[in-house]
Amino acid sequence: MTTPTDDGLRDEIRRWWDEDARVYDDAPNHALSDPLEAAAWRAALLRLLPPPGASVLDAGAGTGAISILLAELGYRVTALDLAERMLDRARTKAKERGLDIEFVQGAVEDPPPGPFDAVVERHVLWTTLVPQAVLEAWRRSAPGGRLVLLEGLWGGISVVDRARAALAQRVRTARGEHHDHHAEYDPTLVERLPLARQSTPRPLLRVVEAAGWRRIRIERLRDVEWARQLASGPVLGVLQATAQFAVVADDASHPGGIADTA
Repeated sequence: MTTPTDDGLRDEIRRWWDEDARVYDDAPNHALSDPLEAAAWRAALLRLLPPPGASVLDAGAGTGAISILLAELGYRVTALDLAERMLDRARTKAKERGLDIEFVQGAVEDPPPGPFDAVVERHVLWTTLVPQAVLEAWRRSAPGGRLVLLEGLWGGISVVDRARAALAQRVRTARGEHHDHHAEYDPTLVERLPLARQSTPRPLLRVVEAAGWRRIRIERLRDVEWARQLASGPVLGVLQATAQFAVVADDASHPGGIADTA
C-alpha cells in the first residue's frame, strides 16, 4: 500500500526526471541516436517480443527512445511515464516521425488497464520503491502476456570498479563530455530503492518470480554492448563497459495468451 512517505519520495523522483529532461537526450545511449545501437535494439525487440502488431506498454518510457523503435517496427505502443517533461520530448519526436503513439502521464505502478500483449521497460525498475508491486501491476495489465525487462548492471562497488569509474570520468572530462544526467541521485533516496546499485541480476530475477511471472529467462545483449563500445572508442569503451541484458517472462495464469503460444 502507498504511504504518505512513498508519495513524497515519488514526487521527488518525478521532479528529478522532469529536470533531467533538459539534458537526457544529450547522451546517445539515452536517445538511441547512434544508428548502430538503435539497430541492435530493434533486433533485440523483434527477437524478444510477440510479432509486430501486438500492443505494447512501454513503462517508464522517458523521452520515448524505445517507444519510437517499437512504433517504427509496427507495434501498437502506449508510452507511460511519471515525468511530464520527459513525455513532452517523446511526443515531439513521435510527431516529427509521423508515429502514432499513445502517451499516458502516471506512475509505473499504476499502469493503464490494457489489456496489453506485452510490457517493456528499459532501466526503470531500479527507480521504483516497491518493484514487486510494480511487476504485479504490469501482469494485471498484460493478462497472458509477455514481460521484457531491458536492464544493465551499474552497481559495482569494488576497488577496481571505482578505479575504472574514476578513470572513465577523467577521460570524459578531457574529451569535453558532460555527465549523462543533470545531477546525481540523492544517496538517501537511492538507499530506499531495492534494485539500485545491484551488481548481479539475481535480485531482479527473484522479484520477477515473486510477482507471479513465469518461464523466466535471461540473455546478454552483446550487440548493444558492442555498439556502445564502438561509439565510445577503444579506451572509454572498455572503461565504461556495462553488462546489458534482457529478462523475459510470461504470465502463464491466463490460458490462451501469449504465454501459451510462444
